Amino acid sequence: LQNAFRIVHSGHACNIEEERYTERVYTIREGETLELACLVTGHPRPQIRWTKTAGSASDRFQDSSVFNETLRIAKIQRHQGGRYYCKAENGLGSPAIKSIRVDVYYLDDPVVTVHQSIGEAKEQFYYERTVFLRCVANSNPPVRYSWRRGREVLSQGSDKGVEIYEPFFTQGETKILKLKNLRPQDYANYSCIASVRNVCGIPDKNVLFRLTNRTASPTIKLLVEDPIVVNPGQTVTLVCITSGGEPIPTLTWVRNTEPLPDKSVLNGGTLTLPAITSDDAGVYSCVANNNVGNPAKKSTTIVVRALKKGRFWITPDPYHNDDNIQIGREVKISCQVEATPPEELTFSWLKNGRALRSSERMVITQTDPDISPGTTNLDIIDLKFTDFGTYTCMASLKGGGIPEISIDVNISSTTVPPNLTVPRGKSPLVTQEGDTVELQCLVSGKPKPIILWSRADKEVPMPDGAMQTESYDGVLRIVNVSREMTGSYRCQTSQYNGFNVKPREAIVELIVQYPPTVEPVFTEIRQGLSRTFSMNCRVLRAHPHRVLKYEWRLGNRLLNAGLVDSRDESEYTVRNLNREGYGEYSCDIINEAGAGRCSFLVTGKAYAPEFYYDTYSPLWQNRPRVYSYKLQWTQMNPNAVDRIMAYRLGIRQLLLFAICTEKGELITYNLTELIKPEAYEVRLTPITRFGEGDSTIRIVKYSEFHCSFEEEPICMFTQEKSDDFDWTRHSAATRDTKYTPNTGPSSDRSGSKQGFYMYIETSRPRLEGEKARLLSPTFNVAPKNPYGTTNSAYCFSFYYHMYGKHIGTLNAYLRQKSQTTSESPIWTLSGNQGTQWRQAKVTIHPTSSFQMVLEGIRGPGIEGDIAIDDVTIEEGECSDPPPNSKASALPTATHIWQLLVTLLLALFVLRR
Repeated sequence: LQNAFRIVHSGHACNIEEERYTERVYTIREGETLELACLVTGHPRPQIRWTKTAGSASDRFQDSSVFNETLRIAKIQRHQGGRYYCKAENGLGSPAIKSIRVDVYYLDDPVVTVHQSIGEAKEQFYYERTVFLRCVANSNPPVRYSWRRGREVLSQGSDKGVEIYEPFFTQGETKILKLKNLRPQDYANYSCIASVRNVCGIPDKNVLFRLTNRTASPTIKLLVEDPIVVNPGQTVTLVCITSGGEPIPTLTWVRNTEPLPDKSVLNGGTLTLPAITSDDAGVYSCVANNNVGNPAKKSTTIVVRALKKGRFWITPDPYHNDDNIQIGREVKISCQVEATPPEELTFSWLKNGRALRSSERMVITQTDPDISPGTTNLDIIDLKFTDFGTYTCMASLKGGGIPEISIDVNISSTTVPPNLTVPRGKSPLVTQEGDTVELQCLVSGKPKPIILWSRADKEVPMPDGAMQTESYDGVLRIVNVSREMTGSYRCQTSQYNGFNVKPREAIVELIVQYPPTVEPVFTEIRQGLSRTFSMNCRVLRAHPHRVLKYEWRLGNRLLNAGLVDSRDESEYTVRNLNREGYGEYSCDIINEAGAGRCSFLVTGKAYAPEFYYDTYSPLWQNRPRVYSYKLQWTQMNPNAVDRIMAYRLGIRQLLLFAICTEKGELITYNLTELIKPEAYEVRLTPITRFGEGDSTIRIVKYSEFHCSFEEEPICMFTQEKSDDFDWTRHSAATRDTKYTPNTGPSSDRSGSKQGFYMYIETSRPRLEGEKARLLSPTFNVAPKNPYGTTNSAYCFSFYYHMYGKHIGTLNAYLRQKSQTTSESPIWTLSGNQGTQWRQAKVTIHPTSSFQMVLEGIRGPGIEGDIAIDDVTIEEGECSDPPPNSKASALPTATHIWQLLVTLLLALFVLRR
């Protein structure tokens, strides 16, 4: 059963507001600790889960939920504001969900920026110019701005030369101070004060700006070349200086689209990059800002020399439909490298190690950079036998400092275009998940080109994440192959390091086998002796799937084996379970790749009992050194196993026999002679024919009786059956909108609209004088001492709310149980007491077990609701009873008897 559910706070809240539809708003200052507790009752004890929405992207407790009753966030930041949900579920009925909105308040330092009217002088603010001072501060709640000139507060209309306004398009995010046609007195110190009206104790913040006739936007100079071309390993220093601006601008360096390298050294306007590499190349910008006008920005480009990725290709005579090289025909050798900067790239050609110059038959050209950058060509016209040999393409940079790249290309009678084949037995290629596999294409021809691998069956990336994978030997190696990699793979010749002809290609089929995936992986089955039950193992996925075998075992003993049927599942039935039938059963579903296993642990252990924790803490009794506690529990799924014969109580190793345990039955045992104020760990274990079952533990702590009516059982208070009507448990948040106005509380005693209290509803059909009586649980007192008397004193206190012009009477009685039950009035109050909760305290002296009775009597009209909350009973006399001249603490029978004894003693003394 799920019952009361609410969210309470114990962090550094600034304010808690109750909004419409019972949503609560929790306001907290940035940097403080947020602490929200989800108070849930119910049996069995619910599982608590906190989640969050309406915050910044991916801000969900690091993409997880918090499974805890208390959510704690230290040093909360603004992005952590939003709506937090507490979800409680215990498997009975629908989950209970409450939400609270957390509003994080903050105020950043304000910033003042200065601008001139458009089209006027940009270098300096001359006389008779219009100037705008704009103030902005990030905040929550929205900030309020005010301006001062020196100590003078500026406001709209206070000075004809001053105009203060908020631009419509900024929606209150800023306030602009406009100085029209600058006057001498306008050159002064201006202060912008940003305020959030001290919410959460956040103080106002201000910023000062000094406006003079020298105030000007920044200008800068770069003392470097553009671009800067350097070799790898060199140190580059970029120097930026200010050439103007008032106030003095601040200088920063930025890199386009990327952060500055980690090794960067910044010193004012100087940026040093030691041991530069190609990764450090890019556009670097110096930015100067003094909040006047627009920031100044100047940039330079760093170029790091580099040569890489040298490649070649051979193109046969394009005028013949033949991919082979033949004597008497044309052949072209192309060579390509990636060069930085490209304009410094130079090529030279060698034949058999000797320099080669361009001629009528050996034509050396460079391809247009827009078509194929970094490419040179050697055209051999009318190929002769004497042209066979090794041709070398040499690439270098004019600036030097970078090693040359040389590429050798052999032209001979054996230079033939490539061909691709798949080796016998290599397609289809069958492997198993997790293995390392090599897909292979054999490349023939000379020279052997680079091979490109890609997926042929679908447009998906290769295992390395790229759409194509290069291979120099025709082999594609895949490590830790997975089932998703099953499919067709294409190997294809590229033009690089080979012939520039139509690509040759071949297809390799890859089949990845994997063991069956089954469910359930593990299940615990609890059964009693002599029962019959079945276990089922289901196949979810497997490859190959065509022949699946099963094997059922108990421990290592084979029980059954065979082929899995068309339903893709296997079932095993245990009939008339005996003691030897307990243990771990396994079902292996087997294919060529391996086995998937379902495991079933069959046990006769009873489930753990579940403590009924909605009882108030201890059974309170008046004895100086001891207390007792009422343990209550239900048995989880008692019929799942053999009948529970007893429970072992771990606190004293007691054995409790002959307990009937039907499902849902509440079992009670009183723990007595517990020493105050010690706490005890209680372990409760059910016992069946099988043996001991699962245990459950709870901590028993001593505390006085206190009831705030937050839980549905209302601390074991009961309604008097012989009265006229009942007290009602209620909260302001769930109160009917048609409730009677001008009477009753607007919150519980703590001020929460979510909190609960008890009240009497005096609307029709209630009549004047009708009574509602609420009875406390029964409390014990210490036994009489040898002299036949007790000296027990207790403080009974509660809060009451008596607001309305028709308020009747609230009475409190002490009901004692000896041979006959007697009832004594101890407190009474009548009439309207205002809208506040007030406390009543009365010292009582019971002589036997007792109950407290709270009686509400209806007044003459409907505006007469009486409420009570936070009822406590503590040992000892009341200290500092609340002053209330209207309330009457009435003497009890014990008081009267003590007064009579005192009077008799006084008369005896006087007569002597």
